[in-house]
Amino acid sequence: MTRTQKPSVFQIGRVWDDGHAVVVSGWGLGLCAAACACHRHPSAGSLAIAEDQTEGLLGLVSYREGGCECCEPWTADELTAIVRDLEMVADLDAPEPLAG
Repeated sequence: MTRTQKPSVFQIGRVWDDGHAVVVSGWGLGLCAAACACHRHPSAGSLAIAEDQTEGLLGLVSYREGGCECCEPWTADELTAIVRDLEMVADLDAPEPLAG
């Protein structure tokens, strides 16, 4: 298995395939671990999400000529696995209350 850097996920959304396109919505993405400047808008400094519905990819816009070299977008399969795993963890019973 090859592991590559991905943008961070701070909000879980939905993934569905309508037969013609893979649609992802409601996801919040942040910088990858490298936190390089290629994803920040040159003047505003903001991040923008790049979605490819044909390929089912969700990542960050790169403002570097030639594209990003620090991370790669999430695939629809990976995002679906995140939703599945989160639902599985949410269904677990905790034998003890959380400390607090």
